[in-house]
Amino acid sequence: MPPCQRRQEVKMETFHDREQGKVSFERMDDVLVVRLSGPWCVRSDMPPASLLAQELNALPAPKSVSFDSTQLTNWDSGLISFLVQSSGFCRARGIGQNREGLADGLRHLVELAEAVPEKKGARSEAARPSFFARVGNASIGYGLSIRDFLEFLGELTVAFARFVRGKARYRKIDLMEAIQQCGASAVGIVTLIAFLVGVILAFMGAVQLSQFGASIYVADLVGIGMVREMGAMMTAIIMSGRTGAAFAAKLGTMKVTQEIDALTTMGISPLEFLVLPRVLALVLMMPLLCLFADLVGILGGMFVGVGMLDLSAGSYMRETISTLTLVNLFGGLIKATFYGALIATAGCLRGFQCGNSSSAVGDAATQAVVMSIVMVVVACGLFAVMFNVLHI
Repeated sequence: MPPCQRRQEVKMETFHDREQGKVSFERMDDVLVVRLSGPWCVRSDMPPASLLAQELNALPAPKSVSFDSTQLTNWDSGLISFLVQSSGFCRARGIGQNREGLADGLRHLVELAEAVPEKKGARSEAARPSFFARVGNASIGYGLSIRDFLEFLGELTVAFARFVRGKARYRKIDLMEAIQQCGASAVGIVTLIAFLVGVILAFMGAVQLSQFGASIYVADLVGIGMVREMGAMMTAIIMSGRTGAAFAAKLGTMKVTQEIDALTTMGISPLEFLVLPRVLALVLMMPLLCLFADLVGILGGMFVGVGMLDLSAGSYMRETISTLTLVNLFGGLIKATFYGALIATAGCLRGFQCGNSSSAVGDAATQAVVMSIVMVVVACGLFAVMFNVLHI
């Protein structure tokens, strides 16, 4: 067949659907006829528009391109994309097009797609910012977060001052409900975790101290470890995941439903009405939970000492009482109180910073837990340095 009558046919098939769209090219003098047949759908494989580019590059180059769609069975936006790309190839080479062979609806859709030019740079990926730009943006973000935290803390301090003067506007029933949720409702999980922490500390000490015949000092290790550090720390982590996240989720939901905006509209301070009872409840309950966790942890250590080290319960408790001091006890309680204030503040802050969508509520709860735990760990380190300086 001479070049002017050369015909090429391409058929794309898949294992799932044997009937696919086909495109064929036919040279008629200086006109390249593009024949489209079969189904052209996005969900099935279609011939690429690059096949037309290969035909346009073949010599001799055609002066115009026409289309024939009489054998099309069905089509969707995949065919529109093919025709728009084909039009781009033709314009780039200065080759004219004749679309009379296309169905009226198909031709109008292609013209509509070409009538609105693509925005310049719409498909280009944003350039990755430099290292210094990323560091600067991160620094600005941390600075703004610190500013928001200090601003929230200042407003909360004003609300506490109004509470001390008896002018804060909140419902006592809300305070009692928050105390119930932060106190009695958390006893179960605190008991479990504190007991297991006591058991772990006792096992760690027993493995080493039993080699030197000093098994009785397991009581010292568990008692000091629980009262000074682990009781307050583990209780704070439990309350961060349990109560801090609950505060953030509840306040975030209230923001999404515009209940916080309604309080502001009525002239009621949301910090006094919503935040103050929660902070007070957690600050009051954390020392009690910490004290309870200390006792349960010591009992967990005694369980290991009696069951594994053949110590008597009386000797274990006498050794524990002799090694503990009021400084150790009150030091742990002060830490727990401070941790409670941090957890409540972080949870309420993230709840107030929640976005206006349902997914933002979950994000606020996650951020509250992360922020609470980080603040608790940092505060624990600062307390350790301060107690060491004061020789406590």
